[in-house]
Amino acid sequence: MVLLLSACTATAVTPTPTASSPFAGCSFTGGSGPAPDLPALTLPCFTGGAEVRTGDLRGPAVINLWSSSCDPCRDELPVMQALADATTGRLQVLGVDTFDSRDAAASFATDFGVTFPTLYDRDRKLLLGLGKTALPVTVFLDADGKRFVYTGTALDKPTLGTLVRTHTGVTVTG
Repeated sequence: MVLLLSACTATAVTPTPTASSPFAGCSFTGGSGPAPDLPALTLPCFTGGAEVRTGDLRGPAVINLWSSSCDPCRDELPVMQALADATTGRLQVLGVDTFDSRDAAASFATDFGVTFPTLYDRDRKLLLGLGKTALPVTVFLDADGKRFVYTGTALDKPTLGTLVRTHTGVTVTG
């Protein structure tokens, strides 16, 4: 009888994601600059699940859309991590895990040492909102919120450095 009563008074527990997150939290939102030229979406931060509105993001920034099933992403993500490490405090580097399971994304990021803040977009809302269908996609935002979208092959370090300087005004050293 006691067991039966305790089962009736138990509180519901919200399920948490099964994968632990290798990514930093998303504490970069907000800012005083102009709103970015991005589709108006709200996506959860991979770490912690806080909702992030794309309209709250500010440049200069690099936003990399990737998936664990994307072969070019395997080459590009470590380059993005190196960019995040080299530009701390001068450039926001944000990942968007796209069309993926949380477990696959966390495992992939752990294997490749990726720790920069990442949003979770299982339904490809940002990818489709940018008018794209294939990964990887990298969005460069300048301080005025103007965007440049790069698609195609995986970015290598020299090409990424040039695109960052050209489209965000930030010079990458190292």
